[in-house]
Amino acid sequence: PSQSAGTQWEPENRWGWSQSEVGFADSQPQPSTEHSIQVRLAGDKRKHNEGRAEVYYNNQWGTICDDDFSIHSANVFCRQLGYVEAVSWYPGSKYGKGEGPIWLDNLYCTGRESSIAQCTSNGWGVSDCKHTEDVSVLCSEKRIPGFRSEDPLLNQIENTNIKVEDVRIRAVFSASRKRIPVTEGYVEIKEGGTWKQICDKNWTTKNSRVVCGMFGFPAEKKYNIRAYKTSASRRKHKYWAYSVICKGTESHLFSCKMGDRIMTLGGNVTCENGMPAVVSCSPGLAFSPGSHSGFGKAFRHLLVRLKGGAQVGEGRLEVLMNGEWGTICDDGWSLHSASVACRELGFGTAKEAILGARLGQGVQKQYECANFGEQGISVGCYDVYRHDIDCQWIDVTDLKQGDYIFRIIVNPNFEVAESDYSNNVMLCNVRYGSLRVWVYNCHIGKLANSYYEPDQKEYFTGLWNNQVF
Repeated sequence: PSQSAGTQWEPENRWGWSQSEVGFADSQPQPSTEHSIQVRLAGDKRKHNEGRAEVYYNNQWGTICDDDFSIHSANVFCRQLGYVEAVSWYPGSKYGKGEGPIWLDNLYCTGRESSIAQCTSNGWGVSDCKHTEDVSVLCSEKRIPGFRSEDPLLNQIENTNIKVEDVRIRAVFSASRKRIPVTEGYVEIKEGGTWKQICDKNWTTKNSRVVCGMFGFPAEKKYNIRAYKTSASRRKHKYWAYSVICKGTESHLFSCKMGDRIMTLGGNVTCENGMPAVVSCSPGLAFSPGSHSGFGKAFRHLLVRLKGGAQVGEGRLEVLMNGEWGTICDDGWSLHSASVACRELGFGTAKEAILGARLGQGVQKQYECANFGEQGISVGCYDVYRHDIDCQWIDVTDLKQGDYIFRIIVNPNFEVAESDYSNNVMLCNVRYGSLRVWVYNCHIGKLANSYYEPDQKEYFTGLWNNQVF
């Protein structure tokens, strides 16, 4: 998972259909119908610019069959969503099987059309396909400059998503304004170049969770509602015209449903018996002092950690099970799955779900403290050897870089008679780096024996062997 810990939303991520699960196209009516054709990217996707290609027709969402689909059709589809072009397309319901009708089959586009409705096909709803043949599209992340979707059906479609320009948390009280980052205040959206508050009608903790997550905070928390009511009663507010409904699992507020229209009075939007929606977020460990120090340093948690990333909040996800760290297969891994891990690590919702071991393959520990000499030297264990002590390797799997002690004891229990036992112990310092191991400052005889406590013999009772620590 990768999570941006900053509190500023990237400029290209403006609220609009391209950033959500539902994406509307330019209003391009098909010649044979008065309906506006809208499109979206849906399904079990990992980023906003990919997903199952769906079309809204006759008041219902449906899919497109992969028969005769091409990159030219994908380009038209992506441009309808405001992306410059398509990167690729996938047959066979890559992002899950859709529901409802399969609206288009044998779709053919030249690539010059401005709407899917202008391409040729078998006709609306004429198909011999199953949903296992639903086509999916991956669009370029580059946006068409100045692209805005102006669709009159925006609030008439079930599960319609929010469509505004930007969102922020605006601190109200001086104590909140002094904090960096800002974690508490009014939720405001930018529409038509003007910042507006959201009425707290139907506002829930699920909405707050989504807002906090999109700014990099793992959770919402309680706040002093009396203080905000007092402050709100003394000021005039400019409200957005709709309420917001979130399930709490959305990655961004873009993906929440636009609710009922708020009451208007004399042409002005009012929030009757209410006030602006407020959120208070827990900053999480990602914003704790010292968390940004160290290039590629693992951000550790009791049971989950990130390894191999170039910056804080990025890396290969590993989990601790039965005392060992291991990785997670990316089958079925999605942005929602990544968001769960990010929140557990003290971040907000995930920015991207990275697949295919792009941040390095994990290493599974192969050996335990077996106490015999055929597996190499296990760090932190004693290993027993008979005749094969002269050629062994050290198991550094999952070993932290740093300083260690290397010790060899020959005939530790004195079960073989020798004229002198003073040189049976050798002690060395070992430094383990990313590419090399240094063995230095070795001592043999009395100095090394001073580190060898006689009461350790009880661990080796009955062993006619040699031990390596």
